[in-house]
Amino acid sequence: MSTVTETHSSSAQESFPSQLYRLSVEQYETLVASGAFGRNDRLHLIDGLLVAKMTQNNPHCTADDLCGEALVRVLPSGWYVRASKPIRLPDQMSKPEPDRCVVQGAIRDYRERSPGAADVAMVVDVADSSLADDRGMARLYGASGIPIYWIINLVDRQIEVYTTPDSNGYHSRQDFVPGQLVPVVVDQVEVGRIAVEDMLP
Repeated sequence: MSTVTETHSSSAQESFPSQLYRLSVEQYETLVASGAFGRNDRLHLIDGLLVAKMTQNNPHCTADDLCGEALVRVLPSGWYVRASKPIRLPDQMSKPEPDRCVVQGAIRDYRERSPGAADVAMVVDVADSSLADDRGMARLYGASGIPIYWIINLVDRQIEVYTTPDSNGYHSRQDFVPGQLVPVVVDQVEVGRIAVEDMLP
């Protein structure tokens, strides 16, 4: 049986000294466009800070691909799955690059802009060594109003589903384990279910 817990993530800002200079999304985008970062600089903007993206090991890559395939099979027309691409959350001074997100529209709709929170039905991160950081991202996604956040937790071999966003993150978390089906909800409508084991390596 899946478990449901109420959750509020603590602010990532609490662990940093106040004198750090934080970039706005616009400043970050200007730096990126100017070529300030090299090809090997794997960074994204989180809470106004440049954060190195984690290197993906083989189980992480496998879970990411499995999740992407499973989501594509159940999504209705008018939505698609983006892989490791930025989403724009200016109110949170962030432009994260989650492993997967379900976005409204078509690929070419975003040729000149990144999707914002209003375009995103759900975000998915695969977590092993990054589990604590990914759980911390729930605050950012929830405060931005993204309806659903999944963590494919490879440490505990479960899918954590965060729902009911508010200014502190998400109000609820439900954990699904092998043998259970995770509902896929897009625009407040359940469009299908995916077996937990179908997304675990």
